Amino acid sequence: MTKITTSCTTADINRRLGVHIGHYDDSRRPTGCTVCLYPEGATAGVSVVGAAPGTRETDLLHPSSTVNEIHGILLSGGSAYGLDAAGGMMRWLKAHEHGLNVGPVRVPIVPGAVLFDLWVDDFSTHPHGSGIYPDAEAGFRACINAMDPSLVCQNGNIGAGCGATVGKLNGNACAMRGGLGMAMIEVDGFAVAAIVACNAVGDVVDPDTGHIIAGARLNPTSREFLNAVSAELHGGLVSDLHLGTNTTIGVIMTDARLSKAEAQSLARIGHDGLARTIRPVHTSMDGDTLFTMATGKNQESVDMMRLMTATAEVTAHAVLAAVTNAHGLRIGDLWWPAAADL
Repeated sequence: MTKITTSCTTADINRRLGVHIGHYDDSRRPTGCTVCLYPEGATAGVSVVGAAPGTRETDLLHPSSTVNEIHGILLSGGSAYGLDAAGGMMRWLKAHEHGLNVGPVRVPIVPGAVLFDLWVDDFSTHPHGSGIYPDAEAGFRACINAMDPSLVCQNGNIGAGCGATVGKLNGNACAMRGGLGMAMIEVDGFAVAAIVACNAVGDVVDPDTGHIIAGARLNPTSREFLNAVSAELHGGLVSDLHLGTNTTIGVIMTDARLSKAEAQSLARIGHDGLARTIRPVHTSMDGDTLFTMATGKNQESVDMMRLMTATAEVTAHAVLAAVTNAHGLRIGDLWWPAAADL
């Protein structure tokens, strides 16, 4: 029997998979980070498909690399600056004596990826940006929040999705709000969950109907969609974008026992879920990156074909949860409406 939870909470994922998810939201500017902790050590994989990624420790996850466990994964705003938050995760894990046992010391292994949310700032006050990014302290606080059972987090503009926007092929001023979404599927006694921070340059669409849910608008005050793919194919875009200023990042989690090669396969197939819901996707302006975290709590033999099918589905649902639960935002003269606003 298959059970699909299309919009779940951090408590749902922790209860079913044992993964602790925590967020840090910066009150000074819409940015933040999200941590996925499994201190006991999980098997992990990664697939980087976008052409402009910002990542950490991805080479270590290759099946030929010798390290076979990770202890947490970081998703962060702040572009490359946001990678600093992983240092705070390492500090928290070390303080609680978690990490890879290397002789007399333990070294926490924390891969991560970042998205670009630097456009979401008040440039009338800070002509060159505020300089506010998730740092090591943000990562440390997110770990504390992850272990607090009273903090049950929903979907939307939280953690790494605080400053996310989507639909930027007609320029940043015509974009809409992205966000962070979670979804979970249970099939054959196994669970697969996805947490995705959607900050795509492309439009987000309903894969069942093809209708745009959130995307590029005709102009900065319009409530009508441009349809970025159609406009791009007919040469109708007026874009002020730069390479690497977007990116959708996420973590696929399962309780199945997987090898590193199998974990990498799940990360790779997760991009099918992105392709079903984001158009265009994996562009030269995105650094789309998906990780897999396999806890091995369920020791039964798994049908990889079915697990991969579930992975693509749950990733697509997480993208939809991210944008449908977002809230509109105004900063200065800029307005980024949410799907619910239109």
